[in-house]
Amino acid sequence: MKLILCGDLVPTEATRPAFDRGDLRALMGDALPVIRSGDFAVANLECALTRSDRAIRKLGALLKGSPADARVIAGCGFTHLGLSNNHTLDYGVAGMRDTVAAIRDAGMVPFGFGENDRDSRKTLCLEKDGFRVGVVAVCEHEYTYALRDRFGANPFDPFDTMEDIAAAKANADRVVVLYHGGKEQSEYPSPRLRKACRAMVRAGADLVLTQHSHCIGCREAYRGGEILYGQGNFNFVDELENPQWRCGLIVRVTFGETAAAEYLPVVVTDTGIRMTDASEKEKILSGFSERSEILQDEDRWLAEWERFCFSMPCYVDAVANAFRDIPEGDRCNQVFPHYLDCEAHTDVWHTIFPSWHGDGTSGA
Repeated sequence: MKLILCGDLVPTEATRPAFDRGDLRALMGDALPVIRSGDFAVANLECALTRSDRAIRKLGALLKGSPADARVIAGCGFTHLGLSNNHTLDYGVAGMRDTVAAIRDAGMVPFGFGENDRDSRKTLCLEKDGFRVGVVAVCEHEYTYALRDRFGANPFDPFDTMEDIAAAKANADRVVVLYHGGKEQSEYPSPRLRKACRAMVRAGADLVLTQHSHCIGCREAYRGGEILYGQGNFNFVDELENPQWRCGLIVRVTFGETAAAEYLPVVVTDTGIRMTDASEKEKILSGFSERSEILQDEDRWLAEWERFCFSMPCYVDAVANAFRDIPEGDRCNQVFPHYLDCEAHTDVWHTIFPSWHGDGTSGA
């Protein structure tokens, strides 16, 4: 079985004309035959597809496309779209239900969501010629996750998710985990994220892909499994002043008696994306390889992670302004609880404000 696994896919102002025209070549360029080369093609749809303007209250961007965009995405060759991320509920439960309906109407399969936090844990099963791959999609706790009594995306849980992976492995030949989380713009995983991904492999995952960071990170082989920390964007043409947003990796996986993963870089164009030329590919994969080597040196990896964390004063500011008497509706009122809720943000806090444990005695 051959799977094509793509990162974040979002219609933007730059790609809106091509979506409206249904211009697949402008959107995907020479990535089109790659997408269509798999038995199944999967992307993370990181937006709502709805006509609603009733956005939720949140920090950060509110992302949506048109329900008609689903047919364009299907025309590119995608068969499945993951909804376990931090933007599919940007326009409320009604907007997310519109998204599900649009995907299904276009002949694709949405996954990674449910009526509540139990129903959302359903594993996607891909089967061809008797070979089965289970796909577990989870997201960190950032706005869209399902609750005990609310429709939404499948939330990561350090206990339940491991159980879901083990159950998937018992019913499939291979298991893929799509983890939407990790700190945005960080090319290296936090200590917690690396432990979590390794635990997923021990639970039965053969391949773990982390998305959401909007940059290409690094990879490692671990106990027979493959972990990619940061797949980068797929077709999310935005913030182009940031070079990290301008490229990403398509992961082409061939499953059989063994599993082989290929990393195929793409870069943005004025209207969408294309495959890299030889020099671009060498540069992107060289940096990817170098970071992967650094990851295997604990001191160098942690130094890179800590350098990244201390480069962001917003986390200290969030603590300094917590519980202050700030008028309702002010952005500062939301920052502290948001950072406290989401694993990627608390990872940074744990680095900036380390435990006193091991700091010596009081002298008493």
